[in-house]
Amino acid sequence: MSRGDRGGKSVSGGLGTPGATGARGAPDGIPWADVLLASLASVSWALVAMAGTAALGLHLLGADAAGALGPMTAAVVVLGAGGSVTPSGDVSAFGLTGAQAKTAVEITPLGVSLAGALLLAFFFLRSLRAAGAVLPGAELAARAGGVVVLFVGVVAGLAWAGHDLVTIDGGSLGLDTGKSPGSGGVSIPGLGDLGDLGGLLPDRLGKLADAKAQVGFTVNTADSLAGAVFWVLGVLLVALLASRRSPLPRGWEWVHRVVRPAASALVAVILVAVVAGLAAAAYAMVGDGHPGRIAGAALLGAPNGVWLALPLGLFVPWNGHATGALVQVLPDPLDKLLGFKDDQSVSLGRLAELDGRVWLLAVATGVMMLYAGVLAAARTPVRGLSAGAFAGRCAVGLGVATAVALPLLVWLTGVSADASLSVLGFNAFGAGVELHGNAGLALVLGAGWGALAGCVGGLLAYGVGAAGRRAARLASPLPGPEPVGPSAEEVYGRAGPYTPSPVYRPSQDETNPYLRGDGPSPPLP
Repeated sequence: MSRGDRGGKSVSGGLGTPGATGARGAPDGIPWADVLLASLASVSWALVAMAGTAALGLHLLGADAAGALGPMTAAVVVLGAGGSVTPSGDVSAFGLTGAQAKTAVEITPLGVSLAGALLLAFFFLRSLRAAGAVLPGAELAARAGGVVVLFVGVVAGLAWAGHDLVTIDGGSLGLDTGKSPGSGGVSIPGLGDLGDLGGLLPDRLGKLADAKAQVGFTVNTADSLAGAVFWVLGVLLVALLASRRSPLPRGWEWVHRVVRPAASALVAVILVAVVAGLAAAAYAMVGDGHPGRIAGAALLGAPNGVWLALPLGLFVPWNGHATGALVQVLPDPLDKLLGFKDDQSVSLGRLAELDGRVWLLAVATGVMMLYAGVLAAARTPVRGLSAGAFAGRCAVGLGVATAVALPLLVWLTGVSADASLSVLGFNAFGAGVELHGNAGLALVLGAGWGALAGCVGGLLAYGVGAAGRRAARLASPLPGPEPVGPSAEEVYGRAGPYTPSPVYRPSQDETNPYLRGDGPSPPLP
């Protein structure tokens, strides 16, 4: 009988018998009421975080000036959960017909995704800890399945609500004078001043001042539901692998010792990088003429930029190009490198040729990897290993974790956006961005960087005596068979007049007459 089973049955007031219906909620031992409540809490808080982040970000960007905020928020939440949105509309007033009108955007607002993932993982993992040290596999499957089904159902509702029409007013774009109000060019909400779009704003555009177009967007239900399934399963898997204190089914003890220390350290470093990106955005807001725009972009896309910079700092090569007005929204010096129609190789060396300060990115990512190595070593149990063997274990664990994480970051931060708008035969709004990393090389480099950081971090932690200091209880089980009686936590928690708490003071030989050995033993009573 495992400690988790005993703990669950003691709550109901009795020890119970095999197959009996007790606090576990059913003859099969699965507490279905707890499963439902935990699923509701996890999904509800995750969706609240995602919707709040999306709505606030869109509002700060000024997107609600062109359309209703509710449907746009629903569409962005679906995008953040791995969904897909198809734009469409009637722009014939601008001279667009048939295949001339094409708009496609493939980018995930990772700020929305991260907000939902953190709360979903927190409440899901918190619900597991009541099961004890060992969680039955059937109960884990039931809890995960409940979260998946409920989350996908909510995304289906958002897919139904995530459609609307956005009205584009020619006068609001400054087409009556060829200029946007007070800017000298076209201004798009959320992007700001785009200039004269390469000199493609002739005076006759003033004839379109009264023109209005309605551009719509619709959530692709089937693709969005499939994306939501993979998104929520991925979040739950990462949460289980990175949580050091959550129980797992019997037979998975190796995950506690080998996988979780490295995975939790790497996840912590990746989250710290996002916090650093948000701090940089807050610093950029000081003195800027449009602080709300910076804040909105940071809320929606700070993880996009940060997680793109991490592989780049570890020398993962990228390829891409940018054209039209979207070149102006890229950070310096990336805009100078990608401002061509043909694909350009984006690497740390090429960016450093344009701005030498880019090498600081390599230093920062190197320090973060070393921190991940030390943190993983502090969380890895030593169990009598020598310094070399311990460093090897840390190197293998962090190397495998980084080899999986780095291609995942490359895939998540890939950007594909293309838009064109023809006005009276002129390509007046031609813009596009393509940026994709080399996932295969990211896997190889991730394994190498992770192994190096794990080895160095393990040796440093072992040398200063920090190795294994932060190891979780589940990763360092006591030798020997599992105790039959209640755990110390259970005894302390039930201390009272009939079950007194144990003595906390350790035994001292010099004050114990039975152990001193300096005279005749006292008579037996």
